[in-house]
Amino acid sequence: MRGSDTYTESLFSIKKLDDFVPANHPLRAIRAMVNDAFSQLEDLFAGMYEDASRGGRPSIAPQKLLRTMLLQVLYSVRSERLLMEQVQYNLLFRWLIGLSMDDSVWVPTVFSKNRQRLIEHEVVVAFFNAVLAQAERRNWLSKEHFSVDGTLIQAWASHKSFVPKDSGDDNADGGSGSGSDFRGRPRSNTTHELKTDPDSRLYRKGKTASELRFMTLMENRNGLVVDATLSRANGCAERTAAKAMIGKVRQANPEAAITVGADKGYDAAEFIAELHRLKVTPHVAQNKSGRRSALADEVAQHEGYRVSLQCRKRIEQGFGWAKTIGRVRQVMIRGLQKVGQMFVLNMAAYNLVRMRSLGQVHLQGAQCA
Repeated sequence: MRGSDTYTESLFSIKKLDDFVPANHPLRAIRAMVNDAFSQLEDLFAGMYEDASRGGRPSIAPQKLLRTMLLQVLYSVRSERLLMEQVQYNLLFRWLIGLSMDDSVWVPTVFSKNRQRLIEHEVVVAFFNAVLAQAERRNWLSKEHFSVDGTLIQAWASHKSFVPKDSGDDNADGGSGSGSDFRGRPRSNTTHELKTDPDSRLYRKGKTASELRFMTLMENRNGLVVDATLSRANGCAERTAAKAMIGKVRQANPEAAITVGADKGYDAAEFIAELHRLKVTPHVAQNKSGRRSALADEVAQHEGYRVSLQCRKRIEQGFGWAKTIGRVRQVMIRGLQKVGQMFVLNMAAYNLVRMRSLGQVHLQGAQCA
């Protein structure tokens, strides 16, 4: 018998938001890890706002804002306006954020106004470290073997906004809105600057066309990102940031026998020398294209060297995830601090997804045993 196309809504409902989320939904494990990280940041959250005794209007809980920002990364929502639209009717989103069915959603400008507060107190960095601490408690992190690499993030900028520094007219030399053709004209970061985003640089990598991009670099252990930083694009930004991060690793583990894997771009005498100074074994891919490699052949013949170069490729998984699922292929915000915050948040989200998978693997292994 054919059913009738009718819609009947009950006057009352006794269901909770938790009833609509399947027991095996991936976000359940992620939500538990996020709440665990927030419990470690309670003192930081308390110091961000005035004491309640002074009165004033209560702010939106920073935990809810961060959960919402994570949702935007995990579900590839392109803008805050679209995100708020989906939170309005998506019960799964409301459940993760901590909003009831009757709570009203915020206006999109809430994120713009609160982003600077989160940057000032380095909340996203603290959240990244709190998530990483959970992996360390579960013995998912190695203290000896690391990989390092860099990638490019396309800035939210136009070539036509890249104008001469001594030009007071934005429309000169292909400035904003002029529509003039800048091809064939020499341009460099020395003579030109970007009016809309001064932190970005004109940078060319390989045989691709020059683009306005940021340079990013991260470090990886056992498939998990343990450090992430963002710097302006130039020819030595990757190695400079890598040396700083490796130095922090050595400081945290002064007695460990540390190895660092990297691609051919790190085969430079000054970089290899710095690793030796830090008593770190360089497992850098040798670059012998018309030159002599800075890495000794004795190191390249070691079995651990071959294993490090194989594991190094895992670092590309984090970059690929952040650029396809996350929001860093081309950022829609401007400024080194804001883009850096977004990059670290994407890496924290990648770690949460990775840790959820690792937890499932360990659980299945325990059940089989």
